[in-house]
Amino acid sequence: MKHSFRKTAAAAMGLLGLAVMSTPALSAECSPENWQACKGKPWVDGDTMATPLGSQWWPNPLWGEDDEAGSTNWYTKPEVIARALSANAGNGKVYKLGHPYTDDMPLFGARKFSLRTPVPTGVLDGLGGNKITWNDEFLATEVGQVGTQFDGLGHIGVTMGAPGEGGKMRWYNGFSAVDITSAYGLKKLGTEKLHPIVARGVLIDVSAIWGGDMKAGDLITMEHVKKALAAQGMSDFEFAAGDAVIIRTGWEKHWGDPPTYNDGCPGIGMEVARWIAEDVQAGVTGFDTWPGDAVPNPDPACVFCVHTYLQTRHGIVNQENMKLSQLAADGVYTFTYVYSPAPIAGATGSMGAPIAIH
Repeated sequence: MKHSFRKTAAAAMGLLGLAVMSTPALSAECSPENWQACKGKPWVDGDTMATPLGSQWWPNPLWGEDDEAGSTNWYTKPEVIARALSANAGNGKVYKLGHPYTDDMPLFGARKFSLRTPVPTGVLDGLGGNKITWNDEFLATEVGQVGTQFDGLGHIGVTMGAPGEGGKMRWYNGFSAVDITSAYGLKKLGTEKLHPIVARGVLIDVSAIWGGDMKAGDLITMEHVKKALAAQGMSDFEFAAGDAVIIRTGWEKHWGDPPTYNDGCPGIGMEVARWIAEDVQAGVTGFDTWPGDAVPNPDPACVFCVHTYLQTRHGIVNQENMKLSQLAADGVYTFTYVYSPAPIAGATGSMGAPIAIH
């Protein structure tokens, strides 16, 4: 049966405690109403169901108690920056990895993007002998969660209690809804707490080895990752902590068709997510899809479980809706990846234009 984007959005909001829901009698199956029964699921760590992700994930073992910068801490380390700069082959080419922001671009759920430009904003008669005037704009949008968007650490959390129990909703490093939320932006985990990203970018072009167009729900495994790296001549490539792991599915081709683009997508599962977090210790992930997860997931109990594993548990930031086709066409698989999240105090994420330098 064809996956419904609307159903996915509703399921995600229910899991994150953002919608009021009734509480039916507990079932024996893993479900939002009985997350304790999810022990053994791929997104669960540890031997105890202290949280819907298994064991308690705070304080963060890499960055410590009260940290709010997560994986962007890698970019305060000189050796990580040096590795990033050495990935620039010196060809003098810069790739724009972001889509233009338009009012007809694909948007998740009921998000909006509305730009207004009074013409002109400045003094109609002009000022001074040079008769200066000017234009401004007014933008109404979910500023961190549209277009080529960047998920900060205040975006994705999990809930362990009834709807509205803020003390039982937890984000990266264990910050609760009581700790972070206000009507005027997040009190903790805002994008202003993140460090600018200068990483060695590594493109993994899974689309190239798939044997046809990838479809919504197609799940990328480590076998696919290894096959893609081999096809790129990178079988022996050594990833390192702080690398930007960028995965191409080819879903970018649907960008001009929002209903198709939004109606599910291919993506990684928990096997690849664990490799990214535990083996690579990536500084940032990036995808040419809107979540990075495969939607629908083969396990209906997993609603963006890659999101909660990478971002909530491990504090790894994520770039979505990327343009990767030109990198792939040019065979550019390693590069200097640069992105600085807009430091809007209290924002959950950031618009912006990531670039690759080669």
